[in-house]
Amino acid sequence: MPLARRLNLADAVAIGLGSMIGAGVFAVWSPALGVAGSGILIALAIAAVVAFCNATSSAQLAAVHPVAGGTYAYARAEIGPWSGFIAGWCFVIGKIASCAAMAMTFAAYAVPEQWRTPVAVLAVAALVTVNCFGVTRTALLTRILVVISLIGLAVVVTAGFTAAPTASPTPLPDATAYGVLQGAGLLFFAFAGYARIATMGEEVTDPARTIPRAIVLALSGAVVVYVLIAVAVTLTLGADAIGSAHPIADVVTAAGWTGLEPVVRVAAAAASLGALLALLTGIGRTTLAMARESDLPRFLAHIDARWQVPRRAEIAIGLIVIGIVLVADLRGAIGFSSFGVLLYYLIANAAAFRQTGEVRRYPRFLQVVGALGCLLLVNTLPLVASLIGTGVVLLGVGYRMLRLRVARGTEHPHRRSR
Repeated sequence: MPLARRLNLADAVAIGLGSMIGAGVFAVWSPALGVAGSGILIALAIAAVVAFCNATSSAQLAAVHPVAGGTYAYARAEIGPWSGFIAGWCFVIGKIASCAAMAMTFAAYAVPEQWRTPVAVLAVAALVTVNCFGVTRTALLTRILVVISLIGLAVVVTAGFTAAPTASPTPLPDATAYGVLQGAGLLFFAFAGYARIATMGEEVTDPARTIPRAIVLALSGAVVVYVLIAVAVTLTLGADAIGSAHPIADVVTAAGWTGLEPVVRVAAAAASLGALLALLTGIGRTTLAMARESDLPRFLAHIDARWQVPRRAEIAIGLIVIGIVLVADLRGAIGFSSFGVLLYYLIANAAAFRQTGEVRRYPRFLQVVGALGCLLLVNTLPLVASLIGTGVVLLGVGYRMLRLRVARGTEHPHRRSR
């Protein structure tokens, strides 16, 4: 049963913005500033360039392959099944880590420290339930959360720029080339939300036109927001932002606007929920596509007849995210997520590079820059995150090799009986 095409351009842009705004602005500044130091804006520029190249590849591929699954489906069609599997597996594991990071970020802004883990678990359970009752409800809720987030961020930017002339922030550490690149790799985590649009290609109206436009619009809007927030954070907090669980709220406090701190915390919580909701939706669609091809258990390919959503996949993902929330921390989740997502886009660039003729929308050099950027940034991520990521990727490869061997073993006796 195919998924229903119910999402228009505004819905798709809202889902992309919901993923990026929550993921980037409210979660990534502390670890990124810790490694990039005074080079934070250079790191942001590098991450934005790599993200733009990747976005054009995703847009070009999505216009030709308007189905659920994103680069999993694109790489299968353009390169082959193994490339598609690795892309899909990297996406699923990276974005499951992102979901955990978003749930933890929501709880960090919303409740006192002792309540953060149970509240994060409840948030995941609640949004999985929303996703199980239809994608139009998901898009509507994401729009509301994005608006609330942008209102809060407007308060932060205004407070930060107003206080900047008299502020005396603690100087940031000096930048190093390696630190700037590692910061770019972590900041890339903040830009990956446009992939949610591509993975929902089977539910977007007029996908060949809508998906490329939505990806570029969502990414452009996110870049503007990130630059404004980065400047506000560095001008008012400086090195004090490093290690903070809620640096965006700290900007308002440092500016003397303490009465508006609750507004920012509400906006941060809303942004994190918006990102979590959109992330859960995207992972569910990639899981559905992989299950349809038996690259994940076929049990997960079921689509609910009434609500037309992959309910089993949504519930399974939600349970895994809850497990990560119970055992992981925010920094580790961000590093692991960046590892998986950068490999995913490396394959997306390779798939787009192979496209020829009338389907090409962007020059090939963008795919080359995107692929090289992904390789560079993935090799600068924290060592522990990279080692764990490599192990999980190899685990997925081993699973598929075993499944193919079992499938061949069951085919041979059948052939002999003929």
